[in-house]
Formats: sequence, structure tokens, C-alpha cells
Amino acid sequence: MTVRRDFQEPPRSRPDLVIGREELFTSAREQLGRGGSVLLHGPAGIGKSTVLRALAADYGGAARTVLRCSATESESHLPFLALADLFGLVLEDVSAALPGAQRTALESALTGRGESTLQRDGLALRLAVLSALRVLAAKGPVLVVADDLQWLDAASAELLGFAARRLGDTPVQMLCAVRTEGQEYDRHLPASPPDTLAVRLGPLNRTQVSALLDHRGYTPLSRSTIRDIHRTSGGNPLFALELGRALAESPARPRPGEPLPVPTSLRALVLSRLEMLSDEARRTLLVASAGARPTLALLHAAGREHAEAETAQAAALGLLATDPEAPALRFAHPLISAALYAEAPAQERRAVHAALSTAASDPIERARHLALATTGTDPDVAARLAEAGALARDRGAPSVAASLGLLAARHTPADSTPGPDERRLQAAEDAITAGEADLARDIARDVLTRATVPAERVRAWMVVIEAAGQALGDVDAVFPQVLADAGDDPRLLAQVYYQLAWRGLVVEGDFAEARQEAAHAAELAARGGDRRTELMALSFQASTETLMGHPDAPATVKRALKEPQDPYVACHHNGAGSARFRWLIMSDQLPEARATITALLREVRRRGMVESEVHFLRFLADTELRSGHCGRALDLARESLRLARDSGIGEGASAMLASLAEASAGDVDRALALAREAADHAEVDGDQMYLSRALAALGYAQLVAGDPAAAVRSLRRVRELEHGLGINDPGRGRWHGDLAESLVRIGEPGEAQDVIDTTRAHALRLGRQSVLAVLDRAEALVRAARGEHEAAVVRLTSVQDRLGRLGYGLEEARAAFALARLRAQAGASPRTGARPLPGPASYDEAARLFRRCRALPWLRQVDAAATAGPTSAERPAAAPAVALDALEGLAAMERQVASLVMEGATNREIAARLFISVKTVEATLTRVYRKLGIRSRVDIVRLAAGRRTT
Repeated sequence: MTVRRDFQEPPRSRPDLVIGREELFTSAREQLGRGGSVLLHGPAGIGKSTVLRALAADYGGAARTVLRCSATESESHLPFLALADLFGLVLEDVSAALPGAQRTALESALTGRGESTLQRDGLALRLAVLSALRVLAAKGPVLVVADDLQWLDAASAELLGFAARRLGDTPVQMLCAVRTEGQEYDRHLPASPPDTLAVRLGPLNRTQVSALLDHRGYTPLSRSTIRDIHRTSGGNPLFALELGRALAESPARPRPGEPLPVPTSLRALVLSRLEMLSDEARRTLLVASAGARPTLALLHAAGREHAEAETAQAAALGLLATDPEAPALRFAHPLISAALYAEAPAQERRAVHAALSTAASDPIERARHLALATTGTDPDVAARLAEAGALARDRGAPSVAASLGLLAARHTPADSTPGPDERRLQAAEDAITAGEADLARDIARDVLTRATVPAERVRAWMVVIEAAGQALGDVDAVFPQVLADAGDDPRLLAQVYYQLAWRGLVVEGDFAEARQEAAHAAELAARGGDRRTELMALSFQASTETLMGHPDAPATVKRALKEPQDPYVACHHNGAGSARFRWLIMSDQLPEARATITALLREVRRRGMVESEVHFLRFLADTELRSGHCGRALDLARESLRLARDSGIGEGASAMLASLAEASAGDVDRALALAREAADHAEVDGDQMYLSRALAALGYAQLVAGDPAAAVRSLRRVRELEHGLGINDPGRGRWHGDLAESLVRIGEPGEAQDVIDTTRAHALRLGRQSVLAVLDRAEALVRAARGEHEAAVVRLTSVQDRLGRLGYGLEEARAAFALARLRAQAGASPRTGARPLPGPASYDEAARLFRRCRALPWLRQVDAAATAGPTSAERPAAAPAVALDALEGLAAMERQVASLVMEGATNREIAARLFISVKTVEATLTRVYRKLGIRSRVDIVRLAAGRRTT
């Protein structure tokens, strides 16, 4: 089929592509943009055709003619079929330009008349295809799009290859896709031009599979179900979608421990080779599919006497992957195992599990197989499962414990103690610990449909509230119900008031109310003998008082750390250890803060506490960032964000910290995007506390990006939010110095001084030494803006030394940079009778310190400033009134850039003066030209002289 220049792909093809294929798409698109060709390859179902269609739609507009073919296995024996698809509709356009013999051979091959063959008309036909492409290319670029090259008929493949190798500089490109299981794509390269880029499509990760399923409407699926889909599909998009469809169409979800339902379409795809196995070999593979980590020893213990020969037979058929170094057997694809299990009758599966319940060496595995081999309730089986769940919990596998707990509930008789719902609630709490909030919520709500005992109902409500995460506004209606269920029981009421404390902070944004509710919860818990809830409430109270700058904070921290301690609370992200960490880091005790959070992170990883791990990774990244270890901070922040997105926990908070790390050590554009993402999360959740943190990160990223006006807007809002929240400790967000610096840059030194004075009062009262040093750095910039250069230099020199001694490496480097800029500017505009500023006018020290921190965005600013050389003055000279009037309609950054152009500054000098990149200067000037209706910087200079532009 031939597609002309006006062809457009259906809009549905692109959304599938961008899920997990962004970098791949970009590299392929750039290759096509350079005039090269692209060969996409990978296994069946991996998404090659989707990417092919999207690339063709995206790039096809650059070609005058698009030639397209898509081969199928059933038609691969028909000669010249692909050739007919490619050239059938353009034959009339090209035939007249071909020599007679070539025209005859091509028409015969495409129409089937004359029985043309490569043996008889070989050279003429080869030259005809080459000539046809050249004829089309003479009228404009040609794009050949070929899908499923592996099914291309041999004759068409040979002809395309002949032409591709001889096109040279002719504007003909090929965009092809081929199915490959390994790396054998190179055998298809002869059918492509020499400059072809081979791009392999790999599996999607769990987050991408989740996004794909959501895009296709297969919702709502729990995260545990998505995890199972990802594992079973091996990240293959087609397999994942088929599994999602089967689940969506199934009236019931799989029970705990059972595999996903595998639709018939996938069973046929992966199990066709099973027909070649003997019955005994198939039974052996079924045992292997049911085992968590099957080995030959396990198969022997389960009664498979000839396991070696039977697994060798399966490996020869490609069902098992062979690895002499690994003792465990591994299926060539997880879907083979799932489909094999799904194919087996229920009775046969139970027999396999019965055999494995005695053959497995691990007690957890034995209990799981026993449960799957048993029908109906059985108190002994239930007890063994509960014991196995406790063992899994102790091993740091809460997800396994949750699965075993649900199995235990299924086998627990209704009149037993503990009862089935009590075991379900334990499973829900394990699911919360494992980061599977949606599974936990579903279990709890199911229990609430039956439970009548107040303790069970309150316990279930607590799970529902915990599962809401930061979106506590979504469960507002729960609180009256749970208060009614708690009655006057202080132990139950303590749990409710602890959650009400969180609601006061997150939903109402009222620190005073949150502190009061937490203190009440701690008192109730102490009366009820609930030490765990008492410690959680005290830890929350301590953290709240720390952020408020409350004088009782140190004493409350000590109360939260007092013995006896609860091991769970001690390492929980809202527990006593976390409260102590917050106090340490806000008190500038960075080495001790790092040691504390590192130990906590190690412990929650041992326990499998996913939510706490997300937060502690973020806390450690924050510590490293303050210490000036920006590269390490970036790695940790990215790890926290990946885990947050994978689990659906703390995404906004992790995006916020990742933004700060990216702006300091990575990609500033990504920092801006992450900060806005974090702010969106907070807005949706109604979380004012994290909204202020996200906006502070956005303001910092905007400052680093060279947009101080935008930074001022963001940080002014932070100031309003934190004032309303009652946050008085400037050590919490540390945005105050950035706001003051941004205000100086936009010409508002008076407001900057007000910010400094107000913040300094709180910092002095609380002893926040690093905050005081940063405020002094900002005040030095205010003094420099007012012409007090010598005082500014003295202040900056002192600040740099103080920040270095406190261990704030990045802030120290920023002070050195400000000092170097001030000296360079003073050197460029000598004042009559004034003494030279002390110290060398060099950026070397700032560059050294930023390099030590691995603060790449800041280092680029230093390089730009040093390359630009001395600048004339900190603030632009006044322009004529006519010029100022003309600039009135511009944004703040645009006015600053235009004013510096009026002074005659180069783009590089402007970049250095405004702390932005040359690329940003160029983009800003483009907007200035458009708004002023002019064409170049020469016209801006004319404006400065008060002349009209033409």
C-alpha cells in the first residue's frame, strides 16, 4: 500500500508508544531526522508495530511519499506480495520513467501476468526496484515502512536489499520492524540501507505496565494484581494487556496464592510446543510451575524420578531456559509457567501442591502448598498458615505474610479464635506495611460489611484511613463512624485521635490543632495501655512542635524516645527515630542525622516496610544534599521516586525531593517538571503542608534556571502558606534565602531585606546557624545592590567560612560564587577614589567547590560567568524613556534581557549576569522580538536610542 504526504495515522497509536518508550522513540526519531533508517526488533508482542506506526505518523509528514507493507506468515510463500504492497499504487507514476525491460519485469512481478521470476528476470527486476525508488525520490523524500520483516516473501526481501545497498545519497529511508527472540536481528540488516540504526525493544517495567493497563481502561486493578501481571507477562505489553483483559472479563479475582487466569489466546501462543512433550514430562513441568523456586532436587522430592531427562526435553523445545550456573529451573518466559498451570485440571493441581507440601524445605513454602492442596476450612491448616505468615513478617516479607494471612482466613472456621476476619485484618495490616494500600483497603472494607465487634471495626477503619495516604480528605466521612464505633474505650479512641491529628495537619493545615490532637491521643493511649499508639502520637507531636518552632519540641522528642520502646515504632517513618532525625537535621547536626537515617533505612529494608523505605530514602537524599554531596543525593532521590511510583506511596514527596536534587546536580528542566508534579499531587490530595514544600522546590528550580521573577512568585506563595500553617522554623524548608536572592535579582532589595529580618528573628531564637549564614549571604547581595560592595565582600567571605565549618557544601559554594561575581562586577566598573575590593576576582574557587559537590547546573553557571569575563555592573543602566515604554509589556526576565542588549551586552555576558544559560537568553530574545514586533537585537538597540524600527 502506498501512502501520500497527507496521510495521518489514527490518533490512538501514539499514546501506547509514549508509555515506557520515550527515549527509544526520541533516538529513532533523531535517526530519521538525520536522513538515516531504523530497524526495530524484539520478541512477539513487545510493541514493535505500535512504535512503527507512531514513528511513521510522526515522521511521515517529512516524506513526500510513504510506501508501506505488512507481511503475514500465511502469505510469506507468495512471491512479490510485499513488492506489490509497496509499489502497486505508484506503478503508473514510475513506469513511464523506467527503461522498457525494467518496466516489463516490474509490471509482470506486480500484476502476476507473465510469471516473472528472479531467476529469469533477475537483473532487470532488481534494477527496476532501484530505479522506481529513484524516480519517486526525485520528486521528494521517500519513506519505506515495512512491518514483520520476518514474514517478508523471499523475493521481495532480496529485491529491497539489493536497492537499499545501492541507494547512496538518494533520499529514501526505511523504517522496518522484525520479530527476533535474541540478537539475531543482524541477518535482516542486508534488507536495509547501510546507515540503519537497529533498536531493540525491551520489556516494560511495572509502573509502565500499570500505565498501559490504565490507558486501555483495565481498571481498577490492585497493585498486587498489577505486580502479578507484570511478573507473569515478563513486561511484554501484548501479554500484559491480554492478562488485564482476562481479569476484567472474569467475574472473580484469583484467590491468594493462585496464578492469574491466562486467556486462551495466550495459552495457544505459548503452549503449542507442549504437544511435543511426553505426558510424564508435562507433569514434571507442572510441578515446576507450581514451585516458587523449582530445582531438580525439589522435583525428585516431589516424586518426579526422571526429572533430569524430562526437563532436558523441555529445554530442547525452548520451554525451559538452560543455565548451568543456576541451580533453579527457569521457564523461558513466565507466561509459559502460568499457562501450563492454568491448563491443568483443579484436581491435578491440588495433587501437585500436596506433593510439594512435604517436598519443599522452607516452612513458608510448605504451608502455602498445604493450603492450596486443601479444600474447605481446616483449623490445623489455618494455624500453620498463620505461623508461616508470622515467620514471613519476621523475615521482612510483609507481602508474603499478607498472602498467607488471606489463605489462613480462608481455611479458618467461623467459630474459631482467632476468627477469619481477625486474620484478614492482620493480612490487611501486612499489606499496608508492604505498600499494597489498595489490597489492604479492599480487605478492610470487606471485613466492615460483617464485623460487629468494636475493636475489629476500629481496626478495619484504621486500615482504610492508612490506605488513603496523604489524601485524608477522601476519607473525611470515615471519622464520625469510627468515633461512634470506638465509644468510650480509651485504647480505641487513641487510635482515632492519632489519625485526627494527621487530618488536622494535612487537610486543615493547622499545626496547632494537629499538635493538640496528637497530645490527646498520647494521653488516651497511655490510659488504655497501648504503648505503640502512645509512641506514634508522641513522635507525631514532637515532629509537629519541631516544625512550629515550639519550645516544648526537645522535651517531647525525649518522651518519644523513652523506654520501653516498640521496635515497629522505632523504625517507622512517623515514629520516634524519624522525629529525632528531623530534630537533628534542622539543628544542623548533619553527621549524626546521616548516621540516624542510614540505620533506620537499613532496618526498614530488613523488615520490608516499603512506605518507610520510600520516605527514608528521601530523608537520606535530603541530608546528602545539605551536606553538598549532590551526586549521591540525586541517586538516592531518583531511587526514592522509582520506588514511590512503583508502590504508589509518597509520590508527591519523592517528586519534591527529586526536584531539589535535579536542580542541584542533574537536569534543571526535569527539576521544574518534578516540582510541578509534586505540587499537583499535593493540590489533588488537599495537602497544604507538602504543597508548600513542592512550591519551595519549584522556586529553587526556577532560580537555578535563571527565572528569578517566577521564583519570587512561587516562594511568596510558600511564605503565605507557611504563615497560615503556623510553621515558624526556617530550618524546615530553607527557602527564605532563595526568596531574598530572587527579590534582589528582580530589583526588590527592600522586600528582600524584610524577608531576611523576619526570618532571622526566628532563626536566632531557635539557633538555626546554617539558616543565619544563608540569610547573611542574601543580605550581602542586598548590600551590593545598594552599592555597599566592600561590606558585601566582607559578609560573603565570613558566610563562606561559616557554611564550610557547618558542613553545608552546596551553600558554601553558592557563597563563593556570589563573592566571585561581586568582585568581577566591581572590577568592571571601578569607582573614583574607591579602594579595590579585597581578594582575587576569580571564579576558580567557586568552580572547585561546585565540582566537589557535583553540582553540575551551578558549575555550568560558573563556566558561563568566567567565559563571559568581567561585566559592567550588577544592575542595568537606565534606558531612555522611549525604550522603557516599549519594554513595559514584557515579562520581568524579558525586560532584563532586553535592557542588557540595549547596553550592548553579548548573549554570553547576559547569561553570566542573570545566572541563566545562553540557550535561555536566545529563547527569551525570540519572545522579545515577537512581542515588540521587531526582527533582531539591532532593533532593540534602536529602541534604546529612541529611534523607530523598520
